Amino acid sequence: MSSLATVFLVALGGAVGSVSRYLLGTWIQALSKSIDFPYGTLTVNLIGCFVIGLLSQLAETRGVFTPETRALVFFGVLGGFTTFSSFGNDTINLLRGGEMVNALVNVGANVILGLALVWLGRTVAFWIWK
Repeated sequence: MSSLATVFLVALGGAVGSVSRYLLGTWIQALSKSIDFPYGTLTVNLIGCFVIGLLSQLAETRGVFTPETRALVFFGVLGGFTTFSSFGNDTINLLRGGEMVNALVNVGANVILGLALVWLGRTVAFWIWK
C-alpha cells in the first residue's frame, strides 16, 4: 500500500477517534454533573489505555493486524481518541524492554514538560494579547 493511502487511513481513523473522544467525553462529563473534575477526559484516557494495551498484546502475540490496519487503528483511531494511550503504551514498552531510566524520563518529560509548556503557552498568550 502506498504511503499516501496509509496517510489517508490514519486521517480517517483520526476523524473517527476524535469524534468518539468528543461524544464520549462530553457524555461522561454530563453524566457526572461535575464542574470541578474532568471525568470525561479521565474516562477517555483510561479507555484508550486499556484498548491500546489489549490490541497491542493481540498484535504482538497473534499477529492480527496488517501494517495498514495498525496505521488505521493505532495511529488513527486511538491517536485521535487519546494520545495518552500512545504515551502509556510507549512507557510500558520501554519497561518491558528493561529500559527503566528511559521509561521514567518519558513519564517525567511528558508530564512535567507538558504541564510546563501549557503554562508557558498560556503565559505567552496572556502577555501578547492582554
